[in-house]
Amino acid sequence: MSMHPSLKGKSSISAKRNVLKRYERVELLKKRGQFKDKQNVIGLPKTKPAE
Repeated sequence: MSMHPSLKGKSSISAKRNVLKRYERVELLKKRGQFKDKQNVIGLPKTKPAE
């Protein structure tokens, strides 16, 4: 009996993520100089992942 395709592990998933976690967005904005310390992390601008 074979395993259902939806139950495969993470190793087989190779889709590119187009949504970043909040801490990833903050790191990216800091690198770009668009985020300052003590700035509110709620309501961050949308960002695209670094290529």
